[in-house]
Amino acid sequence: MFPFYGEYLVAPLELIPKHALLSDSEAKAVAREYSTTLEKFPKIHESDPQAKKLGAKPGQLIEIQREGQTGAKYKFYRFVVVG
Repeated sequence: MFPFYGEYLVAPLELIPKHALLSDSEAKAVAREYSTTLEKFPKIHESDPQAKKLGAKPGQLIEIQREGQTGAKYKFYRFVVVG
């Protein structure tokens, strides 16, 4: 069983993919790369434990790096919203 931190269940660190807060210029570059606007990326609430840990504010973009079963690394993005 995983331990609780306040009201959140805390998973072992090896189960949590790496999260990084992107700068405004990096976020705009990612949006240009995908030919979209930041608001169209999947959402993450600012109250999410990883967003809180990064100090993310609404309007920012978080990059999540996951490792696939073959060892390949994949990047996913989440747009921070109020909540």
